[in-house]
Amino acid sequence: MGGQDVQRAVTEMVRVLTPYESADWRNRAGTLDWSCWTTAAHVAHDLLAYAGQVAARPDDAYLPFDLKVRDDASAGDLLRIVTASGRLLSTVLAASEPSARAWHWGPTDPSGFAALGVNETLMHTFDITAGLGITWHPPEDLCAAVLSRLFPDVPGDDPVRGLLWSTGRADIPGRPRRTSWISKAAVE
Repeated sequence: MGGQDVQRAVTEMVRVLTPYESADWRNRAGTLDWSCWTTAAHVAHDLLAYAGQVAARPDDAYLPFDLKVRDDASAGDLLRIVTASGRLLSTVLAASEPSARAWHWGPTDPSGFAALGVNETLMHTFDITAGLGITWHPPEDLCAAVLSRLFPDVPGDDPVRGLLWSTGRADIPGRPRRTSWISKAAVE
């Protein structure tokens, strides 16, 4: 996975949510304890954090910085912040050699950070759409790529359902619903 995948996920998030900028983003985001607003801010934060990791390449922890979104930011502002953070991650990924490593619960390559960024964007877009009453499912090919990279133990018959199940958002017959998970982004 790479920066183009992150860009596709962010573009899809913005496409599906822009028509609902005037909705009540204080609604709970799906099954999360966060509001839709907080969830979108979280996506921006994670994309920026991943960009920082790939750029600085720390080998033992996350860089000690956070994205602070002002409380008066509108839903439109949030989507622009997500776009900016996604572009920063995409740009850093494009400029990184495949052998680069940075810390995300172990040494993680640029492809791993791309998969993490796509996963965060798609899953939290799913949460926000649920909170706003929008029926939406993430793109199947991006879900398949994330599953392959972060959750290789999940069967790929239905990659959308598989990714939703992997992150505690859906059921798969014969398997208990997940309440916690670890994205296997680190490489040896």
